[in-house]
Parts: sequence; C-alpha cells; structure tokens
Amino acid sequence: MNTLIEKCEQLVEEIYNQYDASHDFAHIERVLRNAEMILQQESDADPQVVRLAVLLHDIDDVKYQSDDQPTATELLQTIGADRQLSEQVLTCIESVSFSGGHAKELTSIEGAIVRDADRLDAIGAIGIARAFAFGGARGRKLYDANETAREIMSEAEYRSKETASVTHFYEKLLLLKDLMSTKEGKRLAEQRHAFMETFLKQLNSEIGF
Repeated sequence: MNTLIEKCEQLVEEIYNQYDASHDFAHIERVLRNAEMILQQESDADPQVVRLAVLLHDIDDVKYQSDDQPTATELLQTIGADRQLSEQVLTCIESVSFSGGHAKELTSIEGAIVRDADRLDAIGAIGIARAFAFGGARGRKLYDANETAREIMSEAEYRSKETASVTHFYEKLLLLKDLMSTKEGKRLAEQRHAFMETFLKQLNSEIGF
C-alpha cells in the first residue's frame, strides 16, 4: 500500500473513532470500498488522490470540529504530501458535502468519485442505520408527523434546524440517487434507493402515516 495512505490511515482512525457511529472510522472504510468499486470503472482517476480524500473528507466537518483536532491540511503536511497533491485532495474534499443541496461544483473525476462514494454510504440499509445513529446521538425524534420536509433551504438553514430522522430522508437521502455523477455510482445507488423506499413504506404503515 502507498506509504502516504498508510500514514494517513494511522492518524485518522483514532480521530474518527471519537465521532458517533454515523461518522466513525467504519464509515471511512465503507466509503473507501465504494470508491474502489468506482475506481475500477474510471481508469483516468488518480487512486492516491481519491484514497487520501476519502480518509480525510470528514476531518473538517463542522459537526465534529474541535480546537485540539488537526485539520485535513495539517494532516497532509504531517504525512509528507507535497503541495500539488495536497491541493488536489483538498479540492476533492470541498466538493463532497451536500450542504442542503448547495454542494460545490465538481472540478475533477477524483472529486466525483469521492462524492459518489460518500453519498452511497448515506443511502440503502447502511444509510438508514446511519441516519438513526446520527439522530440518536443528537437527541432527535425518530419521526414527527407535524414536520414538513423543506424543499428549498440555504446551507445555514439546512445545518441549523434539527429535524426528525425520518424527515432527513425526504430532505436529503432520497435526493442522492439523482445527484450521482459517475456511471458506477448511479448504478450502485439504484438498489440502495429502492431499499429506502421499501423501508419508508413499511415504516409509514406501522406508525400510521
């Protein structure tokens, strides 16, 4: 394995395992697997850029930032990445966040792969588990019959309102299938999206929605 990637894995595992189960190191490992599947179909992409971006993509997430935690930039410096590689990795990371539907424009195939790989882990069975794990960690309701999913919102509005976990499906998770950028990402998203729809149909029948 690439030495830079090995060094990066060692540094980030301890950091991520301080996060809740929705964004722990197991999440990073799953996103890496997703990225590897997409990389097999995208021969023009730089695997090193993709793998480092996956490993670092949640380090600067505002939901988990702390004063004593190194930034992605600092970690890239620590492992010895040169300026060009660091800039490529950081550009990929900037395009990953959903941000209420206000994600930055993709500028590279590597960024598309990392974003699709991360979004794949937000849908399907694991996406359902992560949504409720995150909601539980934040003390959110499972569902709220009186809450209406927002269709248009600013990034600040998306981040500031703590909606019920089921509402989050309608505000983000069910939208991701149509926002995939790579051919393989789109293919993999189809089945996962269908599973979420089946889950929500069953859930709604049980709670009387």
